[in-house]
Amino acid sequence: MDQPTDPLAGLDDVPWESLHHAYGPAVDVPDQLRALRSVDVSVRRRALSELFGNVYHQGTRWGASCHVVPFLVALVDDPDTPDRAAVVDLFRSVVLGDRRDDKLPFDPRRTFAAAEGITDEQAALVERHLEAEDLFEHEEAAELADKVAVRWDADAFHAGARHINRYVGWLTDPDPQLAGYAAELLAWFASDEAALAGLIAVPGDDVRAATRASANLTLGHCPVGSERIDARLSELLSANTAVVRVTAAVALAYRRGDQLPDLALDVLTDARSSDFDADVPGWDRSVRGFVALGLHRLGLG
Repeated sequence: MDQPTDPLAGLDDVPWESLHHAYGPAVDVPDQLRALRSVDVSVRRRALSELFGNVYHQGTRWGASCHVVPFLVALVDDPDTPDRAAVVDLFRSVVLGDRRDDKLPFDPRRTFAAAEGITDEQAALVERHLEAEDLFEHEEAAELADKVAVRWDADAFHAGARHINRYVGWLTDPDPQLAGYAAELLAWFASDEAALAGLIAVPGDDVRAATRASANLTLGHCPVGSERIDARLSELLSANTAVVRVTAAVALAYRRGDQLPDLALDVLTDARSSDFDADVPGWDRSVRGFVALGLHRLGLG
């Protein structure tokens, strides 16, 4: 019988003392990651808050941020980890920052162009002066600071891009919040066949409605040429659950424009005139906001 694996195996092999977060050397990060497994709810919440402040401070990532990514993935993978959806929320923030859906489709090469050529030594120089709170007294470090911040951003994103297969696996998790986050994560990375198949396969029933709605919105941002996507979204226009129907119509409006099926237009206009609204896991905008955007793309907003 296979022995259970430790999701935090290798944690002490990372040179945390030479990595920095928002408040200095990242020596406290290992214990904060371990505390996410605590049986004490207050301990877990405090660790989560501390990690948000350290490696995702007001949207900024740091040199240590990319190094927490594989451990957060492993924690989410382990069903014995408590509050896994909350861990995914932290993970999403570390990997993607404050980006919203208006940045989709996402082009990492263009977004992170300013980080090209930034060396580890230059990043370390900026970190030292940030920690000493004298950054703007040193011209070289001050001039590098913005580009180094982009480098940390890029490092965190690319660390997340190494785990796409895990997000596909999370799509089937029984926790709809976690699975919904997984579907939204897949909108930011180049979709492979496994990701596309996983997003299409999410059931449209009431139990999985939140995950299905998130998958619909992600499919709306996939390359427009897949007939399988359009067929699945069209099928979901007749789903029993409103959030599934409406997000399918939004996704089709994004993909088809003025070639939108009549039923999809009916769903969107009905949603606009009703009091219906909902939040979809992983997405900052409410469904009403997406409806408005979908109609705007059709020239009806």
